[in-house]
Amino acid sequence: MRYVLLICDDESVSPSMEEILADPAHQAYGEEIARRGAVSGGARLRPVADATTVRVRDGETLVSDGPFAETKDFVGGIDIIECADLDDAIAIAAKHPYAGRGCVEVRPVWE
Repeated sequence: MRYVLLICDDESVSPSMEEILADPAHQAYGEEIARRGAVSGGARLRPVADATTVRVRDGETLVSDGPFAETKDFVGGIDIIECADLDDAIAIAAKHPYAGRGCVEVRPVWE
């Protein structure tokens, strides 16, 4: 099964790409999902200040800057993994460094 891990954190204290690449915890996580053969894709997202929200209401396209969520936690990236089942996906998510500082939401992919 495929799952998307939504990596959430407080954007105001999020590390830089250089810090993530040098972080032993992130390196260990990458090695673990590679060892499991679970890597399918993923990406770190730009800050919410760079986001554009699109809605269509009554045939009119409404475009606004950023999200409307009233929270400090925002989706900062995604990992797409392939694994046997939800238990395996949860085990992988629990090893992600952000699980200890923000949260990792696990969602199955429609297939």
